[in-house]
Amino acid sequence: MNIQQACKEQAPEIASLIMEAMNYECCQNFAGPHHSLRDFYLCMVNLVGREDSQYSYLNTEVATDDNGMVVGICVTYDGGDLYSLRQAFIDEAKLRFGMDYSDMDPETQSGELYVDSLCVHAEYRGQGIATALLRSAIHKAAEYHIQAVGLLVDQGNPKAEQLYKKVGFRYVNDTEWGGHPMKHLVYTL
Repeated sequence: MNIQQACKEQAPEIASLIMEAMNYECCQNFAGPHHSLRDFYLCMVNLVGREDSQYSYLNTEVATDDNGMVVGICVTYDGGDLYSLRQAFIDEAKLRFGMDYSDMDPETQSGELYVDSLCVHAEYRGQGIATALLRSAIHKAAEYHIQAVGLLVDQGNPKAEQLYKKVGFRYVNDTEWGGHPMKHLVYTL
């Protein structure tokens, strides 16, 4: 298993894993009642392929197997850049789905390297890939002189929360994102 900076050509695989991390119910909610998960997937592939999106391949590290297949992803960015990076999603959602998400609450803030999406293919779970991706994100924060790495975990996903806490993330507060009750966890450098 190798962890490396993603490339644009990996956008389809990255988009699939981002959607799994988001949860398909949430993806369908973003697409709206008149569009399919496939429509949302195509939107995400476009957003991953862009350089100005929160989901950009430039913000993504991938874990690949010995054959070069993407088996895990970790999308991170400086929380202070959320609003400028989110604009690409807002514009795409208006264009593709007729939905306006310009009033969404922020899920991160300045001073935090935000782990937007973390996902490992089901058949590769339990092999330490997610832990390695999180440690890489922590290393990235140190390189950028950012003092904290933050993420949201669905309150209904105790296995993910356990993983994050094992790596050293600590509970900060309860919040909500995409209609789901979440916990804000932070790793302080």
